[in-house]
Amino acid sequence: MKINFQQKLISFFLIVIPSLLLSQSINNDLYKIIVELDKDRVIKDAEIYLLEKPVTITSFIAERSTGGINDFYSEGDYWWPDPENPDGPYIRKDGLTNPDNFTAHREAMRRLSIHVPVLIAAFKISGDKKYSDHAVKHLLAWFVDENTMMNPHMKFAQAIKGKVTGRGIGIIDAIHLVEVVQSVMVLEKEEMIDKGNLEKIKNWFTDFSDWLMNDQYGVDERDNENNHSTCWNMQVAQYAKFINDGNKLKFCRDHFKQELLPKQMENDGSFPLELKRTKPYGYSLFNLDAMVMVAEILSDSEDNLWEFKTSDGKKLKDAVDFMFPYIKDKSSWSFQKDVVYFDQWPVRHPSLLFASIAYNEDKYLKTWAKLNPAPTKDEVLRNFFIRQPILWIE
Repeated sequence: MKINFQQKLISFFLIVIPSLLLSQSINNDLYKIIVELDKDRVIKDAEIYLLEKPVTITSFIAERSTGGINDFYSEGDYWWPDPENPDGPYIRKDGLTNPDNFTAHREAMRRLSIHVPVLIAAFKISGDKKYSDHAVKHLLAWFVDENTMMNPHMKFAQAIKGKVTGRGIGIIDAIHLVEVVQSVMVLEKEEMIDKGNLEKIKNWFTDFSDWLMNDQYGVDERDNENNHSTCWNMQVAQYAKFINDGNKLKFCRDHFKQELLPKQMENDGSFPLELKRTKPYGYSLFNLDAMVMVAEILSDSEDNLWEFKTSDGKKLKDAVDFMFPYIKDKSSWSFQKDVVYFDQWPVRHPSLLFASIAYNEDKYLKTWAKLNPAPTKDEVLRNFFIRQPILWIE
């Protein structure tokens, strides 16, 4: 008798994680298995986060920002003072992050992206509304309360001292809102958020997605042609799905088919623009995660991006298969090593999990389950933006 995929997963987890005991009441499906894998860690973190109040960007004054207190501000990572002109415009050092740049707004947004998904994952696991209620407090502070909310744009992101007050590529800082939105979608489905507040949050993301689509910074990011373009699509797609904007969803699907996959990926599945960077391993993993999430967000019964092929035969699985051996055994990486943080990767990349489902490949899942689900290094957290699979799998 043929063994189905869920049975393979159960057999795998019983082998790899002997302490994982599946009771008779647990159905043989992927969701329940992942809950068993993650529940102790999620509940432990959620209990800690219940004690912490929301923190938004209004708690931190960015002295070099030309925007207001409600405007998100960040500074380009790889820009440093010029030794020959210390008071002049900054100069670029690719791959090397300047630790003296302003990062407080980024850290606040990343905190939001950690707390809210954990709290909603804890709610899904336990059914206890104390977790969902506390998550809503964060959401109201960020997207509803006029005193503490963030304005729905990124005009002042990744500024460079002496050069620009903001840049289109700063939009990538907002990738951490993608799983926050997924959390809100769970709240909506479970009817655990007031309809009036939900509508206000949807209005915020309508305004933000309109800005991403129409502002010159958004256009610049969309047309960047590397991981920035992928992350632009991922954001717009998720926000459009949340607000049920069919036109934006169609645009993102067409963008994936006509721009992202054919122009970023070689026939062997590699991303040449990422391999040229000073952190080729980390950037390749990052772009793959974002590309996979685009397919996960946008695919439906009528348009399956997982199976889409370009005119010359490129398909998303090629990218997964290119990176998979290097995730399973990083020592086999045959390209230049990253100048920094090479030892911090890989982690529990969403690309492996969702590809394992889309392509019925349990080898991806086996590797995924062995990886670190909770890295603590700031640089890794900045580029690890889907952390709670419980929110994504029914």
